[in-house]
Amino acid sequence: MNLIDRAKNMIVSPATEWNEISSETPDTGKIITGFVLPLAGAAAVAAFIGYSFLWVGFFGSPTTWGLYFAITSLLQAIISVFVGAAVVDALAPSFDSQKNMGRSVQLIAYAYTPVWIGGLLAIYPPIAIIGMIFGLYMFYLLYLGIPKLKNTPVDKQIGYFVVSIVVMLVVYFIIGMILSKLLLPAMGLSYGIPGLNLGGY
Repeated sequence: MNLIDRAKNMIVSPATEWNEISSETPDTGKIITGFVLPLAGAAAVAAFIGYSFLWVGFFGSPTTWGLYFAITSLLQAIISVFVGAAVVDALAPSFDSQKNMGRSVQLIAYAYTPVWIGGLLAIYPPIAIIGMIFGLYMFYLLYLGIPKLKNTPVDKQIGYFVVSIVVMLVVYFIIGMILSKLLLPAMGLSYGIPGLNLGGY
């Protein structure tokens, strides 16, 4: 299935799409290069355009800020998928679920779909918060995907879901903080920006 159809189906018919995904053989490389990079990359480009050219008056900054937000957004997306999947997979036995890294990558990568689609709104930073709110839909996708991809028993599903949410949130924000600590000084930027760095957009 192509990128556009997969992303659309994850949003409009996730239960059916998870069934389709569960029938596929996990291919981490293909998921990263064919799904994560294009979607997260599009969100990164939107952030670059938005913060470089459309909100310069607010930040009083050159295109360096746009580049910073774009790089942070893209790296955060890729790292979050791998680290989140690794942790969720490690937790699987505790919830009588299937320990399979390929399935975990599928689960996390596709659950992040609304985050990256919402990230496209960073092309106009004042409305980026709407995209962030839309990104919360990922939790519903995760809830639907856990039993289908990890073979989680019904009585363990809620617990696994809650722990997975906590893991994904912690991983996402810790990675964001680390990237900001590394990239801001490396790019000659100040920590005292007049706004928040929320996931790179």
